[in-house]
Amino acid sequence: MIRNLLFDLGGVIMDIERERCVNAFRQLGMDNIGDFLGDYGQKGAFGQLEEGLISPAEWREEVRRNIPHEVTDAQIDEAFNSFLIGIPIHRLEALRELHKHYRLYLLSNTNSVMWNSKIAESFTAEGLTVNDYFDGITTSFEAKAMKPAPEIFRKVADDYAILPEETIFFDDSPANCKSAGELGFQYIHVAPGTEFKTLLAEKISRDSN
Repeated sequence: MIRNLLFDLGGVIMDIERERCVNAFRQLGMDNIGDFLGDYGQKGAFGQLEEGLISPAEWREEVRRNIPHEVTDAQIDEAFNSFLIGIPIHRLEALRELHKHYRLYLLSNTNSVMWNSKIAESFTAEGLTVNDYFDGITTSFEAKAMKPAPEIFRKVADDYAILPEETIFFDDSPANCKSAGELGFQYIHVAPGTEFKTLLAEKISRDSN
């Protein structure tokens, strides 16, 4: 019996594009930005921000050390947010529909800069907020841990009293899916060009046969 759906954010619910962010930082003068941004995780100060180990102000100062001229906080944040394209309305509709039948949770490797700006804004397209779509939200910067570390999956299970075997986890990272599976979660890998709602329907159909 599946009672819970646990969603990654970027690449599953929200469309993202790393190269947009890389180009934006290069335009600011940060030529080594490729050393910090990965497809499924960040490194250096970017990773520390995502893991909640440094503040946004400390992160911006680290960014400035890699840019040969003055830039404002707003310019840095705007470049970072260019990683995020947005959330198609049909995915928000899908979440609301699934919420009628399951408890929904969000587990995201993200940071406070994006979370409190572009991400929050993207969830308001239907006149709601991110908290209206989920029964619980766990972010890496608040949990001080990042997927695929087992402790962040255990935290989700403990905080919301959910059983892994009753939960399907959706993520675009094979490593994150593998880690969840090793802890007993069912999982669906959301590959580029696929939709979580379709993949869930296909899994339910297979499992019922």
